[in-house]
Amino acid sequence: MKKGIHPDYRPVVFQDGSCDFAILTRSTIKTQDTITWHDGNTYPLVKLEISSGSHPFFTGKQKLLDTAGRVEKFNKKYAKKK
Repeated sequence: MKKGIHPDYRPVVFQDGSCDFAILTRSTIKTQDTITWHDGNTYPLVKLEISSGSHPFFTGKQKLLDTAGRVEKFNKKYAKKK
């Protein structure tokens, strides 16, 4: 790799503000906020609005839609006339 052309790849904490979920991973994202992690070190912090900790698909609280009624309505509306 060429020196000086790549962004700084460092440990960063991503924290979901809507629930108690945070993950420490590596990223090149730039941020001004910091947080003290469980190991006692200070890391840059990225605040998220939604993550796998709060998304309905991953938490199992997803609502299922009644597609049968909608399909029947579509077929009734656009059915070929005999």
